[in-house]
Amino acid sequence: MKFRVEREVLADAVTWVARGLPNRPPVPVLSGVLVEADRAGTVTLSAFDYEVSAKVTFAADVDEGGTVLVTGRLLADIARNLPSHPVEVSTEGTKVQVTCGTSRFSLLMMAADDYPTLPASPNSSGSIAGDVFTQAVHQVAIAADRGDTLPILTGVRMQVDGERITLLATDRYRLAMRELTWTPAASSAAYTALIPARTLSDTAKALGAAGSVELAFGSHAGGEGLIGFEAGQRRATTRLLDGEYPKVTSIFPTSVDTEAVLSTSALVEAVKRVSLVAERNTPVRLRFAEGQVAIEAGAGDDAQASEAVECSINGPDIEIAFNPHFLLDGLAVVGTPFSRLSFTQPSRPAVLTGQAEAEGDADSSYRYVLMPVRFAS
Repeated sequence: MKFRVEREVLADAVTWVARGLPNRPPVPVLSGVLVEADRAGTVTLSAFDYEVSAKVTFAADVDEGGTVLVTGRLLADIARNLPSHPVEVSTEGTKVQVTCGTSRFSLLMMAADDYPTLPASPNSSGSIAGDVFTQAVHQVAIAADRGDTLPILTGVRMQVDGERITLLATDRYRLAMRELTWTPAASSAAYTALIPARTLSDTAKALGAAGSVELAFGSHAGGEGLIGFEAGQRRATTRLLDGEYPKVTSIFPTSVDTEAVLSTSALVEAVKRVSLVAERNTPVRLRFAEGQVAIEAGAGDDAQASEAVECSINGPDIEIAFNPHFLLDGLAVVGTPFSRLSFTQPSRPAVLTGQAEAEGDADSSYRYVLMPVRFAS
């Protein structure tokens, strides 16, 4: 095998496929990236750990075709740190030679015959704008559970009904839901998938720069229990989580007593400052009254902090407390200059939505539900 390619092209490609390689692979070959050079002038890089697959194809000057398996993370580190010159990759005995300018690396070939077969390339179920998909996934994945107590809550539930997609995630302390539209291959499209949140986030972030992302569900993805993603020459699949996702949408309040609209950035900065004195798992208190919200943390002999932010209030005054990190997570992804907080009672869930203008309507396509924390009066 022997081919030449620009350093930036190789670095981008190998970083894409190597991003999901396991830190502790159950068998050594799963730490590898499969490199396939075609005399027609293309090189394909692939990675697979039986759960997540990634594949990318790029144009190159191919002198000799062939297939080799090399350590993926090492190849990615080398490619990212090479000088800005064309890279030549070739085989020499049991080694893979990587040459760029005066830099030369020799990598040991792994046993390519032992490498597992990747899932078949998915057939598209429909497409969605890349930037919209990336933002939506980011907005919802923050609420997925990061622990292992309930594996099903580590996923994002994606439900497709015709042209509408609903993403949902919760860790029992907050819930995020985003509704968006896509272009399905069939108007009667109906799918439900529970996707590992971390894998979905990584994939969306890596594909989001593309104009559109193709999604493949079920048999379209190469088999039941899989979902496929494709953008340009990048393709990926991931195995879905098993189990029935809890019916958590009942958490959404059915009525609103008090609403407050305020600058998203002003609230973020104030909560960050005040929460500096909050001990671990200690809430910040928000008191909405007289056209402002007073934000406080700490009590008694502990360090204390307070700050006020202007806001418009509709409804009775209310005092409520939240985990500051959970509140900041929602504010960080709402994506609008102003935020609307909707309350019923201090002991009931509150809803965060965004809006473009202070006097405008809320954008209910994204809703972030936050469970309050009890605090001493």
